[in-house]
Amino acid sequence: MTPKEPQVSVIMPAYNVDRYVRRAVQSLQNQSLHDFELLVVDDGSTDRTGQILDSLAERDIRITVFHTPNGGAPAARNYALDRARGKYVMFMDADDWTEPNTLRDMVALADGNHLELAIAAFYIDTYYGKDNEYYSEVKGCASAIYPTQQEFRAAAWQLFDKNQLYPPWNKLFLRERIERLNLRFRPTFWDDFPYVLDFIRDVERVGVTETPYYHFIRQRSESETARWRPDMYDKREEEHAWMLDLYDHWGLSGDPASMEMIQRRYIERLVGCIENVCNPQCDLSAKEKRRLIGEMIHTENARIAAAVARPRTKMLQVMIAPIKAGNVELAYREGKLISFVKRRNTKLFATLKANR
Repeated sequence: MTPKEPQVSVIMPAYNVDRYVRRAVQSLQNQSLHDFELLVVDDGSTDRTGQILDSLAERDIRITVFHTPNGGAPAARNYALDRARGKYVMFMDADDWTEPNTLRDMVALADGNHLELAIAAFYIDTYYGKDNEYYSEVKGCASAIYPTQQEFRAAAWQLFDKNQLYPPWNKLFLRERIERLNLRFRPTFWDDFPYVLDFIRDVERVGVTETPYYHFIRQRSESETARWRPDMYDKREEEHAWMLDLYDHWGLSGDPASMEMIQRRYIERLVGCIENVCNPQCDLSAKEKRRLIGEMIHTENARIAAAVARPRTKMLQVMIAPIKAGNVELAYREGKLISFVKRRNTKLFATLKANR
């Protein structure tokens, strides 16, 4: 007899997260909706991650653990997608956790409105200090149902603006659509954003709930985002091109609100690229760092963004002022200051970032 298809397939890549993975899995075991499968891919972990997962799976038939050679999160997610059976798919990172009613409420939203995509608000919990102190920020938009492509596309800029359309883990995806389009994660750094873009490109019915469920955990001292990334600028340029292409495909490249969001998004991330160059882990000389910053802020993309973006706060106005002025030295000094705050005062950095 073929097993009954579960309501949700939860997909979780796991690599060297033995400090966190038990909490992640138990937050799913404690769900008020019991009809789900958890597909965990132990991606070649060298710590106790695999053993912890196996012990949890022994006592819960809903959990299936796959042990694979290390291939990265995109390959791990795709491995699980090939084996998923649920009506819906939810993605989860192994160092995060989610509230007990996540699956129940998200399935009710999707089923009740015949959605292809359900989106929820989420928490960003940034930990700092030695006593597990953390700063919690909620990212979300007002609850809404978009029953047509046109209505979703017209409102999407607001969802992008509140970070609702970037990660895969605050969403419930209709698996039938995933398989019909043969959507899989691309083998690239920051693979989750292009996956979501591929899914929403021609999506029909989307629903949003303002209730936050998912806790994205940022352990600043260990976070990938705290490291120097030599390819960060190139990646941001690539993402900007994707956004422009998406809105051109949607026929909204002349929409003022959408274009302002895209350009403000670009220039905010350009500030992040400048800070990245100023990270002490970057072994370039001060002269080389200034040269790179100069190349970044004197491009056509930077000039357009500086002209179109309308910062919502005084702080962001100040942050982008060196770029608008084309002032390399000022941009360099600002990048060093942001990098210092990011490394030395995590709480202040998280607070400022949340209110920028």
